[in-house]
Amino acid sequence: MIEFLGEVVAWFADPAHWTGVNGIPNRLWEHIQITVLATSLAVLVAIPPAVVLGHRKRGGTFVVGAVNIFRAVPSFGIVVLALPITVALGLGFGFWPTFLALLFLAIPPMFTNTYTGVAGVDSDVVEAARGMGMTERQIMTGVEVPAASPIILAAVRVAAVQVVATATLGAIVAWGGLGRYIIDGFAIQDGVLVFAGALLVAGLALVTEVGMSYLERAIVPDSLQTAGNEVAGIAV
Repeated sequence: MIEFLGEVVAWFADPAHWTGVNGIPNRLWEHIQITVLATSLAVLVAIPPAVVLGHRKRGGTFVVGAVNIFRAVPSFGIVVLALPITVALGLGFGFWPTFLALLFLAIPPMFTNTYTGVAGVDSDVVEAARGMGMTERQIMTGVEVPAASPIILAAVRVAAVQVVATATLGAIVAWGGLGRYIIDGFAIQDGVLVFAGALLVAGLALVTEVGMSYLERAIVPDSLQTAGNEVAGIAV
């Protein structure tokens, strides 16, 4: 075991692994790039309609059930299902099937938590806002979304970490990222390469978790922090 760990340390210390297309900086950037793009687009696709449906409290249950179908599909299955779609569209292998799979993975928790959070805002508070002459849009953006923000941001955080972990499967469909080390390591039966890749993915997931947690604390008022922590499990 000690000898194996020594080989892992030597792998990281090798300057050849820090330069070029297959170097750690490039693979890390590829992983971060696709994670940020998929998570950001998921925010744009999932949260606005979930806010509207949560505000109206109509049709949300059906849509949430439909969206959550993707959560029942294993991550590898999502990647495999996305591949023929991108091939049929002429987008080929690599980035696009991985991106679509990660997008479909990130949307359900964001949509579900946003709908649940907005729909669960105290009706007395909403009625009081109407009584003050606020429009429906002002109520959504000025009352309901701030009140539901701990739940929404918790979902974004959990989804982002899931995307980081799942992006490793992109190497199966010829994408790069940190998963390239794991897949290539299995192909050539190199345990050191597999372990090094897994360490890098775990480290990036941890940094993402911590970074998103700090972002939540910076955005969400202290009075709402506890609520967000209690319902974070909804997104899992």
